[in-house]
Amino acid sequence: MREHILVPPTPTTTSSTASSSSMLFGSPSTTEIEWKNLLPPKTYHIMREAGTERPFSNPLNSEKRAGTYVSADCGEPLFRSEQKYHSGTGWPSFWAPINSEAVKLDEDTSIPFQPRTEVITSKCGGHLGHVFDDGPEPTGKRYCINGAALRFIPDPVASSTSSTIGL
Repeated sequence: MREHILVPPTPTTTSSTASSSSMLFGSPSTTEIEWKNLLPPKTYHIMREAGTERPFSNPLNSEKRAGTYVSADCGEPLFRSEQKYHSGTGWPSFWAPINSEAVKLDEDTSIPFQPRTEVITSKCGGHLGHVFDDGPEPTGKRYCINGAALRFIPDPVASSTSSTIGL
C-alpha cells in the first residue's frame, strides 16, 4: 500500500518545459539511489514515493501550447496537448494517454474506503497520478496527473517565412 502525501509548493522554473536534449532521464534498470540523485526532490517524492503535489502549484496545469507531455523519469511520451482539457481540479488533466501502452493502471487502496486507479509510467514504473470516470467524451476518463511527473516538449513552431510560389 502506498502512502499519498501532499507536497508543499515550491518555486517553479522552466524545467517543466524544455527540449528533450536538455533533459536527463533514467531507465527501467535505474536504482532507487540513482533515482534520488537524478530527479529533483519533489519529482522523486511524487514518482517514486507516490506523492501528490498541491493543486494549482505547477505551471503545466495552464500550459496551452501544442506539444507532447513526457514522463519526468524515463522521458517516454505519455500525453499530447490535443488530449488535455481544463478540468478545474488544479492538476493537468487528459482524456486519454498518447497510446494504450504509454501508461499502466493499478489499484490504489491507500485511502480506506476510497479505492482509486493509479496511473504509472509503463517504462519505469513512476507514479503519475490517478484516473477517474468523470472526464469528457470521447472516453469519459480524467487522467489527473501531477505536473512534476511530466516534462512538456513543445511542437516545433512552423516558420512564418514560408516561400510563396508565383509572387
